[in-house]
Amino acid sequence: MTLILLIVAAVATLALTAGYAVSRALPPASKADLAAQLEPIDIAAFRNLIDPAEDEYLRRHLSAGQFRVTQRARLKARAAYVRVARKNAVVLIRMGQTALAASEAGANDARANNDIREAALRLVNDAALLQQNAGFALVRIYADMAWPNRSTATVGILDRYQRVSDSAMLLGRLRNPGVAVRVTAG
Repeated sequence: MTLILLIVAAVATLALTAGYAVSRALPPASKADLAAQLEPIDIAAFRNLIDPAEDEYLRRHLSAGQFRVTQRARLKARAAYVRVARKNAVVLIRMGQTALAASEAGANDARANNDIREAALRLVNDAALLQQNAGFALVRIYADMAWPNRSTATVGILDRYQRVSDSAMLLGRLRNPGVAVRVTAG
């Protein structure tokens, strides 16, 4: 069983690496096109799904069979949130790359371009790490679906997502102060 999980993890890593390489090779898209591809995440609902106290409450108040059914449904919802976070990370990487290209091309205000370049690099790095971590989290979630009595925490994904969201908002404010970039709902 451990060998199977290692193989799945290796394949997931290769797929993530290939996806990242492909995303870097794609031509830059416009800000509007990229922003339209973002799907906001309801952070409060996601936080509820990953709360270990909620899992423990359900474990205490449901029969073992009911808990397994409920936990699998919660894990499916958790996986859906992680997939959206991963998809948004790919879009945010492209946004950061577009901002980097624009900051290198523009020579009007060197200080503003430097701030944009730093914010764009931070966004690209944070989003790439989120994309990689989300892939690993999905593997763990699918393993948890097979054994719903155990549950691995995906709190790190939420924390990383909020950090990427902050990076995206900073870059958006620097590039266009009048338009907000939203990757969270509510």
